[in-house]
Amino acid sequence: MDTAEIKQYLGELNDELRAVDVKGEICLYGGAVMCLVYDARPATKDVDAVFRPTRELRQAVERVAVAHGLPNDWLNDAVKGYVVPHPQRILFDFPCLKVYVPEADYLLAMKVLAARVDTMDVSDVRLLIGRLGLQNPAEVFAVLEKYYPRRQIKPATQYFIEELFEQ
Repeated sequence: MDTAEIKQYLGELNDELRAVDVKGEICLYGGAVMCLVYDARPATKDVDAVFRPTRELRQAVERVAVAHGLPNDWLNDAVKGYVVPHPQRILFDFPCLKVYVPEADYLLAMKVLAARVDTMDVSDVRLLIGRLGLQNPAEVFAVLEKYYPRRQIKPATQYFIEELFEQ
């Protein structure tokens, strides 16, 4: 899905919620945020999000999927296991759907914690480090530890960040 499609589908989710007289909230993560907020890539394969009310939004997601021939999980909440309390801001304020995104530092922490070196995560992390003006691995780990306990940070994550600054 490219940026225009993501925006279109979110607008259609608003329409679906309006049709059943429900107000919903979604907080986006991952590639969708990198597309919509940072213009860091042209597209993403799916939209990672946490949303409520869960049942009504899942039904609306399915209706949008059917209308466009998308997989039923084009918008999914698989990311919810990684989410901890964090600052967020409104990206879109539709009449029946508020769409939030996390602040850059939280998105960086999430991306670093889950980083896979053979994916877009590397370029996403680089971009976010630059946006935040971080100068060394210690500053990145200070951001990471603001949200996640040190014991959750794998040694591979430390090596990944150190290698980014060596390049």
